[in-house]
Amino acid sequence: MKDAHATDTTDLSWDDWDELQRPAPETTDFDAVIDAAMSRRGFLGRMLVLGSGAAVMGAGMLRSTTALAENATDFGFKPIDIATDFDIHVPEGYQWKTVARWGDKLFSDAPEFADGHGLEGSDRIFGENTDGMELFNVDGREVIAVNHEYVNPKINIASTDTYTGDEIQTLMNLQGVTVMEVAMGEDGYSVVVDSPLNRRIHHNTPMTIAGPAAGHDMLKTADDPEGTTVLGTMNNCGSGRTLWGTYLTCEENFNGYFGSTDADLELSEDFKRYGIGTSSRYQYETLQARYDISQTPNEPYRFGYIVEIDPADPTSTPVKRTALGRFKHENAAMTQANDGRIVVYMGDDERGEFMYKYVSDATWSEGESTEGLLDNGRLFAAKFNTDGTGEWLALTPEATGMDAAMIAILTRQAASAVQATTMDRPEWVAVSPTLAEAYCCLTNNSRRTEGFTNKGGDLAEPVAGSPNPREENRYGQIVRWRPEGGDHGAVDFTWDLYVMAGNPVVGLGDYAGSENVTEGNMFNSPDGMQVDSKGLVWIQTDGDDSNEGAFTGMGNNQMLVGHPETGEIARFMTGPNGSEVTGLTWNTDRTVAFVGIQHPGGSWPDGAGKPRSSVIAVWREDGAAVG
Repeated sequence: MKDAHATDTTDLSWDDWDELQRPAPETTDFDAVIDAAMSRRGFLGRMLVLGSGAAVMGAGMLRSTTALAENATDFGFKPIDIATDFDIHVPEGYQWKTVARWGDKLFSDAPEFADGHGLEGSDRIFGENTDGMELFNVDGREVIAVNHEYVNPKINIASTDTYTGDEIQTLMNLQGVTVMEVAMGEDGYSVVVDSPLNRRIHHNTPMTIAGPAAGHDMLKTADDPEGTTVLGTMNNCGSGRTLWGTYLTCEENFNGYFGSTDADLELSEDFKRYGIGTSSRYQYETLQARYDISQTPNEPYRFGYIVEIDPADPTSTPVKRTALGRFKHENAAMTQANDGRIVVYMGDDERGEFMYKYVSDATWSEGESTEGLLDNGRLFAAKFNTDGTGEWLALTPEATGMDAAMIAILTRQAASAVQATTMDRPEWVAVSPTLAEAYCCLTNNSRRTEGFTNKGGDLAEPVAGSPNPREENRYGQIVRWRPEGGDHGAVDFTWDLYVMAGNPVVGLGDYAGSENVTEGNMFNSPDGMQVDSKGLVWIQTDGDDSNEGAFTGMGNNQMLVGHPETGEIARFMTGPNGSEVTGLTWNTDRTVAFVGIQHPGGSWPDGAGKPRSSVIAVWREDGAAVG
């Protein structure tokens, strides 16, 4: 096993960091398949390689890029080509500009960004590595709440080895959530500096713990003997919005923030299941006891939740909603059952983990109290059958052998107990406002092979006819489900795969992707997703942008748009090389889209100096709705 203590982890993605805890084989069967495909590609020239079925079907069955471009009439734009440079590209007739960059002021007394900054004022600037976001209209003012998932110490602080106390505090301040007012001016949208609605939420912001886990012994610490208050939220990845206008931020890879000053500490099975070890990403445990599991073993149980924030009240205390479960939350997609109960769909972004649904006990109508809606309800985990049907398995004490508090704290174990379906890293979930259906990005799973299990021992092998059919799945797919009777409160559903990403140029068989993947729109690792008011499916990627080998012809990470009924998919935007395209929201009249660009390469967006994670605005030159 690789030694995480002896490895420089500062530039690793969170997925790669997890690999340190559970390394994969250096050479795999997938590599051999692609090597063979690349050799065959030389023989076939520029023809698309679709696997053995192509020879039977004939050249007439090969997928056409031209057909996609001609038929994409519902998208409102001409699809664009891939890019491999360090810039943003949007369709003809569209423009973009930067709205907020890491280090930009939210308040006029914040420090100027001089290719970096120190501790002072680092909690009064736009944070690092933007991710999920939502825009709210607060009494006619437009307010964006946006996550800051993690940091890049090599560019955020001076030290490259042992961090100082001030540097660790700086890193803590740069993560969490920004709430900022934006306004349209002569040069487009920009941040309203000193707006009374502006706010930074970070690792030391006081929060309330609510729901079935609140006050449980496992959440009590010396600093919080009641187990009902906690400092901070961390690794805020995807997002969501409630029907009553609050922001949901999701704690994902919280495990990587905890370590032990005792390298020989024996880890509990609970810690192993959640990937909590003796080494952290940012050295917090070396200077702050609450991140040291040898001194404060209960602190990790206070993270891994969804946090509700009121963007209209900068004095409000964020609330961790433990009834929604504890795991590596990607995002939260809220909708409503036919009888008025609140429904929240969620994914646990780790190989072989599960998809979840929360259904409130009470119903809600606009104007009614929201008290208890996200505290009193039931969690379900998804079971997908190979005949295209599925069901939501209730995580009850009877089914799991756990009480309500333990189901909320050890949710993965509860889902294992009911034998839910192990998935290929469930990322963003999106619910259609026009059709009774929902989608989830299953971003990839290079470890899905015969005999592979998740950390709890549940088999996560490839299963034909399931949502996770491919061995060593490097490309990802999007699963879609339709609840019985069109009711998101229903237990039963039917499902299909909306798209299987792949490479029709170098892939073989299933690695070529589904029929709606072409040489002109191919991509890998679908991650972010939104369904707009017209029902179009916006897909954002966080994958391999090397443009080499298995990923030849895919270019940089990108944002695409899919039609829910025809299945057509068209590329709308490409990000700078090195970046993830993540987070999408619209202004009030939907004429401007706000998009997040995380960990860009080069010197984007300034053209010189350090790269700066940013939120950009994209709009049509004719002022019409985007898309």
